[in-house]
Amino acid sequence: MLVEQTLEKMRLMKLNKMAQSLETRISRADHQDLTAAEFIGFLVDDEFIHRQNLRYQTRLRRASFKENTACLENIDYKLDRDLKKKTILELSQNHWIRNFQNIVITGPTGTGKSYLAQSLGNHAVKEGFSVAYIRCPKLYENLRVSKADGSYLKKLKSLAKTNVLILDDFGVTTIDDEKRQDLFELIEDREGIGSTVVTTQMPTEMWHKYLGGGQLGDSICDRVLRNAHKLKLKGPSNRPEIKD
Repeated sequence: MLVEQTLEKMRLMKLNKMAQSLETRISRADHQDLTAAEFIGFLVDDEFIHRQNLRYQTRLRRASFKENTACLENIDYKLDRDLKKKTILELSQNHWIRNFQNIVITGPTGTGKSYLAQSLGNHAVKEGFSVAYIRCPKLYENLRVSKADGSYLKKLKSLAKTNVLILDDFGVTTIDDEKRQDLFELIEDREGIGSTVVTTQMPTEMWHKYLGGGQLGDSICDRVLRNAHKLKLKGPSNRPEIKD
């Protein structure tokens, strides 16, 4: 009777995993000799791990990765693209996130830029950081729509406070004054409070011209590149050929 009352109280306190664990563990033969402290420790660990997993799944869902399974462990260093395992191991320590540094990944199409960025992002999610992935064309469109429905500032604020923002496919579309200004506002809001990962086929020395030059181009380039880890991947494309 006491156990049933305890289970009911656990569920009322939303300790559902702990309640499930108690029901399972209390009848296990290998738990009969445990001290009270050891038994309670197991219950607390089960609830703690369960909640950690729920938080991870929530962060993963909010990240909106194109490839949820992208991970650092599956990166192929045998491909001829000038990607050093030592570099990735250093980045996996996440000091770049804690120090609000950026990562810029350049290289031809098909060299794995997006996968690498999402692998770093997924690793950050596992380590408890908030991450958001978005392709630049979609970012510009989302911000344009948000101006029409009055949620522009809210959208910028949400992106600004994300620990890691991954901007994929920078430079694949033409950029006008509105997009330039939106990009500047976003990068400006994030400076010193978050890290940004940019993937692009465009060499960094071409960014200023692409951004229209001038003070705005200077400002965006400076804020992204000044403290960035630069990974320059070589071609050719490693994507499998599509045969007719």
